[in-house]
Order: sequence, then structure tokens, then C-alpha cells
Amino acid sequence: MSETIETDVVIVGAGPVGLFAVFELGLLDIEAHLVDILPKIGGQCAELYPEKPIYDIPGFPTVTGQGLIDNLTKQIEPFGPTFHLGEMVAGVETLGTPEAPRFRLTTDVGTTFECKAIVIAAGGGSFLPKKPPVENIGAYEGTGVFYAVRRIEAFRGKRILVVGGGDSALDWTVNLQPVAERLTLMHRRDAFRAAPDTVNKMRALVAAGEMDMHLGQIAGLEGTPPRLEAVVAKRDDGSTFEIPCDVLLPFFGLTMKLGPIADWGLNLEEQLVPVDTEKFETSTPGIFAIGDINTYPGKLKLILSGFHEGALAAQRIHRYVYPDKRLTFQYTTSSSSLQKKLGVAA
Repeated sequence: MSETIETDVVIVGAGPVGLFAVFELGLLDIEAHLVDILPKIGGQCAELYPEKPIYDIPGFPTVTGQGLIDNLTKQIEPFGPTFHLGEMVAGVETLGTPEAPRFRLTTDVGTTFECKAIVIAAGGGSFLPKKPPVENIGAYEGTGVFYAVRRIEAFRGKRILVVGGGDSALDWTVNLQPVAERLTLMHRRDAFRAAPDTVNKMRALVAAGEMDMHLGQIAGLEGTPPRLEAVVAKRDDGSTFEIPCDVLLPFFGLTMKLGPIADWGLNLEEQLVPVDTEKFETSTPGIFAIGDINTYPGKLKLILSGFHEGALAAQRIHRYVYPDKRLTFQYTTSSSSLQKKLGVAA
């Protein structure tokens, strides 16, 4: 059992809106931990369009998705947020009262938090892996089939089959090859969407006989569950062959679903979380929703709208974290105490 992490707020989602919420909470001396199913911060901006220009962020005539995340990351450095990446909140338990909320959250890897408020900033929902359309694949998940690499050492000495042709597939091919007993990469065609340098490294390993590469698609799995022994692969001509392996890593991209949040009892409207527009609180006191995950009359799905929502949510959260402390509104331009927190005081 992992030790319970005590914090003021848990933010579900480390995209731009979740990151800015750290800033607004930090100004109010509120500590935050962030949980995100992706292996890196940035949400859609970093995962789906890191190089795509964004034109409607105030003060930036143009900024890329990754550029925005880089700036937000720098902006929240003074508050030292803790990130729990590659994890998904699997359960939420209410411990407190509507007047004094308190929650226990657990993730799918066993991390446990206790906090006074939850901020859902999950964009359109959780990013979940696209799974191969293979019968009985669920029986091998977590033992022989994995959709993400959380600890390289867990795969040491294994016969590994990586399937896919994008950055994730090629990056992990190159990174896992040194620890694998034997590593094989399979893709449906001999062309890849990954960075050219990584593709060249993979081809060099194949040429040196240090790994294998096959063209084909997954057709079936062999082995008595939960133990995987081989993958049945199919060529374009319809013929099949087997690839012995202990571990299958299919990297077929991500899809967005609401995920476990759907079971939190938040009176959902068409897979969105209704909130008020005074504090962006949900139907459960102490749980807030900001960004594209929420809905209210007049809602605009813009990043700048999420920033505004996070600022107002932080004001309400202060009452839960410091119930006996009066909140005095201050401007960062004129408040020496805020400037000291930001490390810019003269």
C-alpha cells in the first residue's frame, strides 16, 4: 500500500487550463497535485498539436501548442506543483461534508490522495489508448499487453513486440531495445510517421541484427491467459505467421472518453459536467470543473475561457482550504506579497 498524499487540491488533467489553475491556486497559498493519464504534461496542446499555431491567447499574436505549455510551466515554477503522470483517477470517496469538503482519490496505479477540493480540468475527457481489435485481448492486459511504458525495468529480459509506426512506437523501440531479450517492431507498411532520426536509429539496429522488424498486422494472441506467448500476425497477402513474445506494446494512438469521471455522480449533461458560473463548482460541493469538460449557458470551448474559470474556482476553493481566513483580492501588479511569491519582488 502506498502512503496517502495529503494536499489541498488535486487537479485532474495537466493541460493548459489545469496548469493555469496551479498559478491561481498558488497565489492563494493553496498546494496542488496534478494527475494526468498522459506520460507528459500539456494535454491536447502537447499530444495532438504541439507545432500548431494558436492565435487567440491574450498577449500572444501566435504561439504553438507546445510553446504555450512551456510558458505555463515556467509561470507555475514558483509554486512547485507535483505531477503524477501516466496515471488515471480511478476512484473518488467523499469523506467530508458539503460545508467542509474532503475527498480521497485513488489512481489506477495505487496512488492515494486526501484533499479538500478537486478540480477537473480534463479537457474533453481522459485520453485512453486505442486497442487492437483482437479477441480476448483484455485477458492479457496488465501482464502481457500494455498500452504505455511506465517503468522500463519492468520489461528487462522480456521478448517484446512493439506495434505501430508513430513517434511512441519508434521511441519505445529504440529505448527498450537495450533491456529486451529480443525486440521486434511490426507495422503495416514500411513507412513511418515518427521523427526521421528515430526511424534511422531503428533501421540501424535492424541492419546490425540487434532487433527484428516485420510488416503485418495483429491477427490474434497465443498463450493461456494471462500469460502471453506469441502474437499471430497477418501479411497483406492474407498469410499468417507467429512472433514469439512475452510483452505486446500496441501504440495505435489515443481516443478521448470521459472515463471514470462519468461515475462520480455529477449530474452529467451529454458527457459534460454542469457547473455554476459564479465559482464553476459542480453539483458536489468541493468538486470543480474548468475548461472543455464543463458546460453552462453561453459556454465557449476556448482555452482563455478555461483560464477565467480557473481563477474564479480558486477563489471559492480558498474558503474550503482556509475557512477561518478572510480572502482579500489583490493584483499581481501592485501586491508586494504576491510578487514575493512569484519571486519578482524588488
